[in-house]
Amino acid sequence: MPLTAAVISGLQKLVLYETRARYFLVGSNEAQTCHRVLKIDRTEPKDLVIIDDKHVYSQQEVRELLGRLDLGNRTKMGQKGSSGLSRAVSACGIVGFVRFLEGYYLVLITKRRKMADIGGHSIYKIEDTTMIYIPNDSVRVTHPDEARYVRIFQNVDLSSNFYFSYSYDLSHSLQYNMCVLRAPYESEEGEVEVTTTSKQDSFDIFEDEGLPTQVVQGIKNEPYDKYVWNGRLLDKVKDTLHPDWLLYIIHGFCGQSKLLIYGRPVHVSLIARRSSRFAGTRFLKRGANCEGDVANEVETEQIIHDASVMSFRAGSYSSYVQVRGSVPLYWSQDISTMMPKPPIRLDQADPYAHVAALHFDQMLRRFGSPIIILNLVKKREKRKHEKILSDELYPAVLNLNQFLPPDHAIDYIAWDMARYTKSKLCNVLDRLSMIAENVVKRTGFFVNRSDFHCHSLRPDERWGDLGGRLTSTGRLQTGVLRTNCVDCLDRTNTAQFMVGKCALAYQLFALGMIDKPKLQFDTDCVRLFEELYEDHGDTLSLQYGGSQLVHRVKTYRKIAPWTQHSKDIMQTLSRYYSNAFSDADRQDAINLFLQVFQPGESKPHLWELPTDFYLHQSNTLSLLQERRSYTYWWSEGVLSYLPVPYDEVPCEENRKKVLVKRVNRFDESIDIYTEFYKPYELTSFDDTFCISMTNSAREFMPKTVGVDPSPFTVRKPEETGKSVLGKSSKDETVLQRKTAASAPPPPTEEAVSSSSEDDSEDDREDDGSASQRSTPIKLAESGDGVRAQEDPQPQPIKEPYGLNLSEPLADDDLLIYHRFAHLGQNQHKVEKSNSQPEHRHPDHIINLAPVSYFGTDSIYEVCVPRVSGESRELFEAHVQAGHGAVRSLVREDTLMYREYIKNRYM
Repeated sequence: MPLTAAVISGLQKLVLYETRARYFLVGSNEAQTCHRVLKIDRTEPKDLVIIDDKHVYSQQEVRELLGRLDLGNRTKMGQKGSSGLSRAVSACGIVGFVRFLEGYYLVLITKRRKMADIGGHSIYKIEDTTMIYIPNDSVRVTHPDEARYVRIFQNVDLSSNFYFSYSYDLSHSLQYNMCVLRAPYESEEGEVEVTTTSKQDSFDIFEDEGLPTQVVQGIKNEPYDKYVWNGRLLDKVKDTLHPDWLLYIIHGFCGQSKLLIYGRPVHVSLIARRSSRFAGTRFLKRGANCEGDVANEVETEQIIHDASVMSFRAGSYSSYVQVRGSVPLYWSQDISTMMPKPPIRLDQADPYAHVAALHFDQMLRRFGSPIIILNLVKKREKRKHEKILSDELYPAVLNLNQFLPPDHAIDYIAWDMARYTKSKLCNVLDRLSMIAENVVKRTGFFVNRSDFHCHSLRPDERWGDLGGRLTSTGRLQTGVLRTNCVDCLDRTNTAQFMVGKCALAYQLFALGMIDKPKLQFDTDCVRLFEELYEDHGDTLSLQYGGSQLVHRVKTYRKIAPWTQHSKDIMQTLSRYYSNAFSDADRQDAINLFLQVFQPGESKPHLWELPTDFYLHQSNTLSLLQERRSYTYWWSEGVLSYLPVPYDEVPCEENRKKVLVKRVNRFDESIDIYTEFYKPYELTSFDDTFCISMTNSAREFMPKTVGVDPSPFTVRKPEETGKSVLGKSSKDETVLQRKTAASAPPPPTEEAVSSSSEDDSEDDREDDGSASQRSTPIKLAESGDGVRAQEDPQPQPIKEPYGLNLSEPLADDDLLIYHRFAHLGQNQHKVEKSNSQPEHRHPDHIINLAPVSYFGTDSIYEVCVPRVSGESRELFEAHVQAGHGAVRSLVREDTLMYREYIKNRYM
């Protein structure tokens, strides 16, 4: 069988056809050159019967197949009035199959929107979905509670921050995806399978490997179940369907912005993966369960890559990963009574730190060492509240560290961020930047390029003692920072931003973009990155707490607008309402969607359960056959490979098969050009992803002439792209475009959200003093809107327009202007004036050149100009020089080279 016969990159276009007895799901690639067909039986009332023949159909074969199905399912042979095969819905992916008390439902993605692009691999956000009941009405056995379960299931809004990709594994980090062993062997279907390897070996998984007409175009890993949200919905069909049908989705955040460095595009991507284990809402999910999974656990990865090269093999990529999550203890908060700060209680004594050991064992397996904990909860309180968690966590870490080797011990950093924020003598961000510098130096970061020559030309003392692991082809991140406060929302997001800002400087330095690993505030680069992190924090806060962030980076910089406090009150009420009235319904929906609870005839209904404690604490329902050791609390083999993560080493346990797609370079079935440019779709230029992406030069760089275009230049407040009212130029640009496909504008700085348990009312920052110290700005109404009125003196024209107008000095300038004005009036010749001498006629001053150098240039024909023989010879010599055939130098070239050497070096 040819190698390309059974290879499809992914089924991106799905069409569901129905008959009375069957559903036929036809999937094709983007170019619609290869198709697969699923047959779903509709005669089974409660069972799911799916047949996948694993055959790849051409477009003509699919048409013939559908024609035969249409003809064979008509009520009478030859009757043209009634169709036997009808088209039900068009889709772009399968979420999964779910069953409650009746038959199975099919959940399809019907609308998507592109959110990011990494090496030509697109990442999409789910915009709309549909649920289709599979069994026919004639065999349906109705149940009175079925409709209620459907409503609960649909409370999980799949159009809100769920993401997927056809050719990139979102459940793993970029570092994991770019490191697999190059030991291919052909499988039965003509595909190439490889096994994972350690990160020290190679990064070029998309290498040609010596085949002249075949290249590796993509990989498929076994997804990391912890961050996959539809894994249970696909368990029923995972073993029977071809892998191209399986589409794994993650929940969290995905954003991408473009940083222009003197015209060189650099994409800054932020991907947050929310854990699907022990998932839920704010007060209902706290601490950890008996398996070591914590609430509100999110893995945030920032990816920097040079967008001028769209290839994993030839491009430059860098990533940095950090984690947030609830304190890994058995604790909760009593919400039986409505109050702003429910008391914290420890539900179960854990003297040997068993649950913390399970949690940090997971982190050692995935990230390696060192594991650094940044604990931001309060230390000094009038009434003991948050301090309960610190008093329990620190002894647990000490207990675990006494059994670990000193080189790989868990590092514990405790800092009362709320207390330092209220102090007028302490700069919170300066202290965070010191912590961030220490963390990034210890963990390092991933980059798939070795050090550039510019690093030796401009050495930096901080570059030499950088941690992680240095390989022959780049650098690896070993270890991770784990940040937490009580809710892991406001304080945690600011701390993660400061660590990400420090890592961003090192990443840009590693890619040769800046001359030293240091970034300052009030630059276009940091403002773009800060906006990404604010969107990231708002999204995660809405998912877990029910409202956006309250305290942002500007709050801790003491430059937040004075309107923030009034909006805090409304958002606080919104959060309290969400926690009191809607969180219980959201928690039931999450439990049902993740199949933590599966309805059954002999089981009580979901809404009848007094608590979901036993759904998430599965080990409490059964006796453990083998108790884990309290001293050797880590998994077997983890310590032998540290600081490298155990999940990424080539041991026998980790030899998972990774599917590598290898096709002909001219095959359209897996084509990055087709994936990126969509030549088979009718699109509007304003709706394209490249236009709607945040651009540092368009949204943040000042528009005045003479400004340094570097995104690393510190801007004065009056130079920035922010208006007086605090609205960004990005918001104004998006509002002016009014395109439906554009990404929604991020919240303005003054759009402050709800109050968090992290920062209660008695511990909020006193921003009023900062607002009073700032210089007041008078506002005046004008025809163009609101403008600042700081100086009563009239501004020169250079300020708004960027130039000073003056009278023309020479008569020649006036004649040129008159010539230009007459051209605008479609006059091809200016009348001769008696007052002007003959030599001052405009015809003698300006010679008009044709618009195009082509003889005939229109939409119908083009006449190519003739090329001189000298130019042709020069071009042929250039082509031959590229192939290594350098011609001999003539005398003129030799003399010119000698003159150059003489002037340059002598």
